[in-house]
Amino acid sequence: MPEVDASAALRAAARFGPYFTWEPYDGGPGWRPYGELLDAGVVAERVGVARDLLARMAGVATGDIPERAVASVTFLGLASRLLSPPLAAAAAGGAMPVPDPAKLWWRAAEGGPIPFAYRGLTAVEDGAALTTALAEPVLEVFRRRFALSGQVLWGNVASALGGAAGMIADASPSHAAAAAALVAGALRTPQLVGTATLERPDPYRDRWFLVRRNCCLYYRIPGGGTCGDCILTPQESRRAHWQAVLSRSRVR
Repeated sequence: MPEVDASAALRAAARFGPYFTWEPYDGGPGWRPYGELLDAGVVAERVGVARDLLARMAGVATGDIPERAVASVTFLGLASRLLSPPLAAAAAGGAMPVPDPAKLWWRAAEGGPIPFAYRGLTAVEDGAALTTALAEPVLEVFRRRFALSGQVLWGNVASALGGAAGMIADASPSHAAAAAALVAGALRTPQLVGTATLERPDPYRDRWFLVRRNCCLYYRIPGGGTCGDCILTPQESRRAHWQAVLSRSRVR
């Protein structure tokens, strides 16, 4: 399958918002190569920043915020930033960016989505397979540094993909089926098998919801709770959430 420049597909992805945006690399100050995210010290620094921020938001001491829970949530955010733009590029831009760590940069941010930039990325036209190659090495660093369960971390990858597909569906129903198909394919890969399922509560609408089979540990953070896709969320609450989302969406 021929490769093309990924820029047009990534511009299409960026229309869905900041979590779907990789900006063109301009060589400006503050950009750091993707490879630094594979350094345990850099990862610990990012978790420390997040832990301090959560402590301030909750009005508690930093020591009252469980480090491992923050590490899990921090990785979930990184996984979202690494996977959401390629997912949206394939679903809405017609081309799947080819992962190349040497052509990606990131910049530190205290809150919100961490900025990422790219240069010279190629894409596969009409790519039908979504790879988690960019997230997996980062996952391994978090797993080793914070003694986190690989099952939980891969569940976070599934959650990042499901959340991204849901945001795409809500913003552009015409791209909902394509996004869901890409996530369904990813859930069949060896690393993600058994981490989550996709549910379609209304057979007349292309709006799918991910239900994971474990928890990201966010509930352990003061002021936290369970996410809509969490295994700990009561089924009644989950279905009420689904109905609220469906009531806001357009019928195909």
